[in-house]
Amino acid sequence: MGHVLEPNNDYPLLPYDAPEWTSRLAVIPKYRVQLGSLGTPIQRWRLPGMPEDFQVHIKRDDMTGSVLSGNKVRKLEFLMADCLDQGCESIITCGGVFSNSCRAGAIAARQMGLDSHLFLWSESTDLPFTGNALLDRLVGCNFYLMPLDCPLETQVYPRMKLLQDHIQKTTNKKAYRLPFGGSNEVGVWGYIECFRELMGQGLLDRFTDIVIAAGSSGSVTGLAIANYLTGSKLKIHGFAACKDQMFFYDLGDKTLQSLGLQDADGAGVKAVDIMHIRDEVVGIGYAVNTSEELECIEQVAMNTGILVDPVYSGKATYHLLKLMNEKPGTFKGKQILFIHTGGVFDLFSGAVGSRLTKKGHKENKVYDWMDLSDKVPDKVSAAS
Repeated sequence: MGHVLEPNNDYPLLPYDAPEWTSRLAVIPKYRVQLGSLGTPIQRWRLPGMPEDFQVHIKRDDMTGSVLSGNKVRKLEFLMADCLDQGCESIITCGGVFSNSCRAGAIAARQMGLDSHLFLWSESTDLPFTGNALLDRLVGCNFYLMPLDCPLETQVYPRMKLLQDHIQKTTNKKAYRLPFGGSNEVGVWGYIECFRELMGQGLLDRFTDIVIAAGSSGSVTGLAIANYLTGSKLKIHGFAACKDQMFFYDLGDKTLQSLGLQDADGAGVKAVDIMHIRDEVVGIGYAVNTSEELECIEQVAMNTGILVDPVYSGKATYHLLKLMNEKPGTFKGKQILFIHTGGVFDLFSGAVGSRLTKKGHKENKVYDWMDLSDKVPDKVSAAS
């Protein structure tokens, strides 16, 4: 529509009071902004097909907001505060077409009066406006489509920097680069802070293990750092929805180095020692599902009323059930806290809906209302 965006002063920078047990970290945010509805509840989750001797609860981080739903909101409270503190007027970030991080970042930016630029890995030069991509389009993002094999460190990040420099040169305005998944030494504070929230909800007394879907390492690394710093003995599991174990451990080590917990030679705290990545969760590929995974999504919704998505939380749920049944020794104990990372919009990207449509009317419980005419009592018919 041609109007010039102005930063929205309705999102003030709030001084951040970090937990005392984080005082040894080299990077401690000065500010955060309020984006999410935090203090999300923990609920009992009676998953279909789970062993009777396990007990699973779910941390409802799918309830952190409406269109800002999911784990990325916690990271963005610190990243967007850093963006505003630096006087930036737009954001640049990257991810897949199905990225929750890009969607949450783009919507948060627009709500705060900032523009957004998304570098998206895509199978084709045509962007399907479904799921998260539809929301990205509705808030007016600028899209830059990349081949699926375009490497992050050597090609994506340098091009993001080129765009940042171009914006500065042509408009004299600063752009802020959000890392892949919002995962760096600033974004990681979203789940360091979440751990403090969990402690207030009885985490240390109630659970033996935390399970969370992992896409860029930031959330699981934040939980693992907080678990380590507090001296807690929970086992932290990252269920990888993309890439292999080493991808997550390498990114985790970089964050640990930035926070001063590991030096450049690798001495100090190592990611592999404080978190456990399960990369078989990827299955047949990122955002690609087996029929068993899709069936799990359907059964979990039908039995518990909680929606998990086909890209992240659905795969994590499927493999949580699989491991509890087939490899229970994977877990430290049998009191599991599953952190729901959101992603509901990817249920509307096609795979789930297409599968249900193929089931037909009978299995989908679809009826012609006229079929009920002979079952309506005469007195009701007369009254109408």
